[in-house]
Amino acid sequence: MTEEKFAADAKTRDATQHCLLRISEAAVKLGDVAEREAPNQPWGEIRGLGNRLRHEYDRIEPAVIWKIVTVDLPSLKYACEEAIKRLHEN
Repeated sequence: MTEEKFAADAKTRDATQHCLLRISEAAVKLGDVAEREAPNQPWGEIRGLGNRLRHEYDRIEPAVIWKIVTVDLPSLKYACEEAIKRLHEN
């Protein structure tokens, strides 16, 4: 999907924002474990995104969500997968 198609597709944007909200909530629930197991991630920003999605959803530009998904999320996914591997090894 291109950024232009993403911006034009309200259903996909809403679904993506909902998934990001769940990621943010999971980060809240993980608490200090997140920082300990994946210290190179911006956990404060990840948690804060949930508040923005809940309370400022009408002011979040599609380009911001697109950047999070295409630029920021791959690093978070990799860090979490590596943390899970380490936890399973112990």
